[in-house]
Parts: sequence; C-alpha cells; structure tokens
Amino acid sequence: MHQKEETIAAIATPLGEGGIGIVRVSGPKAEGILRAVFSPKKPLSRPVSHHLYLGEVKDPNSQAPLDHAMACLMKAPRSYTGEDVVELSCHGGPGVMRRVLDAVVRAGARHAAPGEFTKRAFLNGRLDLTQAEAVLDLVRSRTERSHAQALALLTGSLSEKIMEMKDALLQVLAGIEASIDFPEEDVGTPSSAEQMARVESIALEMGALLRTYEEGKVCREGALAAFVGRPNVGKSSLLNALLGEERAIVTEIPGTTRDYIEELVNIQGYPVRLLDTAGLWMGRDRAEEEGVRRAKEKFGHADILLLVLDGSEPLHKEDVVAIEETRGRKFVLILNKVDLPLSLDLEKVRSLVPGREPIMVSAKNGTGLDALRINIMSGIIEKWERREDGAEPFHGAVITRERHRDGLRRALEAVRRTQDGMRKELSPELIAVDLQLALEALSEIVGETTTEDVLDRIFNEFCVGK
Repeated sequence: MHQKEETIAAIATPLGEGGIGIVRVSGPKAEGILRAVFSPKKPLSRPVSHHLYLGEVKDPNSQAPLDHAMACLMKAPRSYTGEDVVELSCHGGPGVMRRVLDAVVRAGARHAAPGEFTKRAFLNGRLDLTQAEAVLDLVRSRTERSHAQALALLTGSLSEKIMEMKDALLQVLAGIEASIDFPEEDVGTPSSAEQMARVESIALEMGALLRTYEEGKVCREGALAAFVGRPNVGKSSLLNALLGEERAIVTEIPGTTRDYIEELVNIQGYPVRLLDTAGLWMGRDRAEEEGVRRAKEKFGHADILLLVLDGSEPLHKEDVVAIEETRGRKFVLILNKVDLPLSLDLEKVRSLVPGREPIMVSAKNGTGLDALRINIMSGIIEKWERREDGAEPFHGAVITRERHRDGLRRALEAVRRTQDGMRKELSPELIAVDLQLALEALSEIVGETTTEDVLDRIFNEFCVGK
C-alpha cells in the first residue's frame, strides 16, 4: 500500500499569490523535520501537539532564514492522516512556498503523490473509501447542493447506511449458519417467514438507495445541457445571458461559433454545464463542417438539449434539421428574440414538435430567462425517481459514483437470489453463498475489500497536497 517509514510533504494550498500558503508534512520524521527547519520565537524543549508556534523557517543546511511562519505539530493518531503531521503556515507567494517545500524535502521528506495524504487517512482508518471520495467532491463543489451532498458523504451518511445493510445481512446469515451447524436444534430455517421478511426489507432499502444515483451524479459532476439550432438564432447570446457574462463571441455573422464552449452555471442549486455548439448547417469550409460534426458528437452525451428557434424570422430548413436532432431526446423548446416582431409560424412549429410549447425568451433584455432555468432543471430531473420517504435531498444516504452503483447492484442481485432460494427452500449452504456475495459487494463500496488499482484510480484524481 504505502511505505509507512516514508515521510511525505507537499504544498497544501493553491499555487499563486495569497495571504497564507501551507506546506504539509506527514510521517514518522515529521517532528524531526519540524525541528530541522523551524525555529520558534520562544525557545522550547519540545513542541506540544495541536499548538501553534510563531517562528522562522530556515534552510536545514545553511540555517539561512526563508520566511516568518506559524507551525503546528499534530501527533498521531489525532491528525488528518493518522500519522504525525506538521503544517507550516507561510506567506503565500509561489517563490516562498517552493523554497520552504525544498527545505522540508532536504530535511528528510519526499514529495507526496496526488491524493497521498487522503490515501494515508483511508489506509490508517481515519476515513472509509466513500468519505475519502467525498473529500475530493467537497473541494470541487460549485453549488449549494453539491456542497451539501459532499458534506453529507464526508460525515458518513452513505457509510452508515451501507453498514446498517451489512449488519442486517449478517443477522440473517448468522441464523442460516446456525441452522447448518446445528440441524437438530430448533433454530429456525432459512425459509422462515421472519427471515424472508428481513431479506425483503433489506432489498427494498437497497433499491431505494440505488434510485438516488442520478441525482447524486448530477450534483457531483453537473448535468450537461447542449444548445441546438441553426446559426445566428442566439445560442451564444443565451449562453452569455444565463452565465451573466460575455463568455461566447456574439456577432451577426452566421457561423461565429465553429467549435464548442462549455461553462458551468448554477440552476436551482444544481451544477449545469451549458454547451454552446456550432450551428447546424452545411458549412462553407472545412472548419465549419468540423464544427458541425463536433456539435453532433457532443449532443449524444447531453442530458438535455436546448432547441433554439429565432422568433423574428420565418422557419428555415436548418431549423427543421435542428428539430430532427431532438427526436427521441429530452429537450426544451426555446423561442428567442421575442423583443422583435414575431415572424415565425408557431402553428408550423407546433406541428413539427407536437405537445411542446416554446419558452418565450429574449437573450437581449432577459425576458423569460427564469422560466427557461426552471424548464431546464425540470427536464433534467424528470427521470429521477424521488425518495420514497419524501426526504429532502442529502438528508439521507446518496450514491454518487458508478463504483457505488455497481457494488450496490451486485449486492441487490445477490439478495434477490437469496430471496428466490428461500422461496424454493434450497439448501442453507447455497443461500449462505449469495448472502456472502452481497456482503462482499457492500464491503467494496466502503473500501473494506478493495484492490490497489481501484485505490490508485480514485486517489489519482486528487491534487497534490490533499
């Protein structure tokens, strides 16, 4: 897993100019490195754990001063990683931070790998795997809901639910194994009504938790909403209006957007990635044709399409092409430029898009933008299956990653096989095998049984220093 005798170090704050920058050190040499590179203003025989000391960071070889700083030693196991940890709070200039980190490395540490501090926290039992993943989600959260979700996971909402399921399955398994080991005793049978009721309750809980995945994934990654339409209908203007800033270039020349632009916007607390693409038409040159090709490729990955028509002009053949792109897809119909006289045949549009009423908007003066935001989010959440208990989002457990969903699916499949075996009154040994498989799948989610390559994939997403 990792060499416990190695001490690691990294800059734990973003690079660039700032008021404070932190160099973090973790491992058995942390206290010795602190003594080698830090001189407290008031001499002391030994630093006390979890106390801040004012002093000077120095080169461990030449003793040349590098910065005035605050230092804190956190003794194991009462630290983030569960090891001895030192944090040096310095002035936040990039030159200062590099020199302090170099001094720490010369004093006996090595440069930390991405996510290695959190990985050590997991390996030392300070966090389980879902909580470790939540650390990254919390750092990356951009909206209220993504922040709330990450914080709930970090405080153990999913871990607790998984452990509750494991405990319930273990109780069932214990009863089955008792019937195997003591067949002459009156300990009940695997197919008893009480055991079957317990397993059914566990299966219902697993199913309810699985249904949180779509919402959990959107909060973590953001939904993708792609603008679709012919050139010059105002797709880029709408992107700018929803963002509240001039992100995309807007001109009266058709085909200004030749590639795609993706920006994150907060809609009702959810992160939504708005995708502005090249207009759907036959390009005048290879660059425009490539832009259209890329646009169509991006549409395939979108959670929802935003079909934009120009209300100030008659329906074009390219509008019909754009409408065809929405067939069989979730989409919002948008009529832009309503600040100008209406020239679009709405009845013709209704015949091409039956059952859909357009959202009337003006990117120029902001008319209808609130209604557009509501419809975008309504379209995204339409497929979500709401929590059966009616609880607000993130007041309970939520799964957010494909890894979670895969483990929970396998656990539920094993539990369903257990139910089937109980109904058919199969031998207790066979029923016990499926229960064991369910327990193993749940254990993978929290990291009780996880391979090194899975850990590497998870922690390599982290930045250095976390």
